[in-house]
Amino acid sequence: WPMWMVYFPSSFYYVYLALRARSFFFFSASNPSIENGGMLYESKWKIYNLIPKSFYPNTLFVAEAETFENIQKKLVASEISYPFIAKPDIGGRGFGVKKIDSEQELMKYREAVRVSFLIQEFVDYPLELSVFYFRKPGSKKGKITSLTIKELLTVIGDGKSSLNELIRKNDRAFLQLEKLKSDPRINLNEIPAKDKKVLLVPYGNHVLGAMFLNYNHFIDDALTARFDNISKEIKGFYFGRFDLRCSNLEDLKNGINFSILELNGAGAEPAHIYDPNFSYFKAQNELKNYYKNMYQASAENHKRGVPYMKYKDFRIVRKLEKEYKSKITI
Repeated sequence: WPMWMVYFPSSFYYVYLALRARSFFFFSASNPSIENGGMLYESKWKIYNLIPKSFYPNTLFVAEAETFENIQKKLVASEISYPFIAKPDIGGRGFGVKKIDSEQELMKYREAVRVSFLIQEFVDYPLELSVFYFRKPGSKKGKITSLTIKELLTVIGDGKSSLNELIRKNDRAFLQLEKLKSDPRINLNEIPAKDKKVLLVPYGNHVLGAMFLNYNHFIDDALTARFDNISKEIKGFYFGRFDLRCSNLEDLKNGINFSILELNGAGAEPAHIYDPNFSYFKAQNELKNYYKNMYQASAENHKRGVPYMKYKDFRIVRKLEKEYKSKITI
């Protein structure tokens, strides 16, 4: 669905909250340690530096002016091996994210992404999910408002059809066909064996074809307590979404066999609303609660001295964001 159609009805409630806060940019105070609250133009690298290293994959920062030779040296020193994930330091919705399988692919990525970017160890835990978490500043306990399991974009062979034909028959995969044509890992003429699963996109991003499934019924005290513990180790974080991989939900509750791929602040969404079976009207109610929690975190932090972003700063940040993205041609 067009984003304006998803958010337009609930935007009136946001305006109401902005009037209460006396700032249209109240979101900027929701997470004091994250630039602009995590709504826009925030550095992923700076966010990783807030998180205990044991919680996320081995990750490298590559500066905009860094030479390819120096990148190679840093890779060797870090012990990150192919394949790995590369992604711009600033961006969202899968923009510029790519799985890199070889030195040649990394060189092409460096040429196409003329900004700072991250290289991250590839995590192969079988379950990819998103957890949206909110804790009011000053409170010891928070709540999980969204638990979403991500089914990566996959087609299943029938022993007769080519990969190209299978993709064209699949509603979600068909929308990604033009991007898939340029992926050297995918042979569109291949005829997969009957019942063979072919993974087309190796990361769980909605705009890249992943299916999001509502798993809110699996939220319990144990899972909430785990994310209470995790969030308290991230200074200045109160409102946002953890994107992670784990072996299974029970291990995650016990704090083992999981890895946080990204932590997103106020610009994140409660991803379960994109479940194909989740109604549009229920989604509007969820978005209303999303804005309400954002306001509560921001207002409480504002009382504690955290300023709201000003309009002139917003304009500067938007300009910088536009310039940054213009340097990415992937």
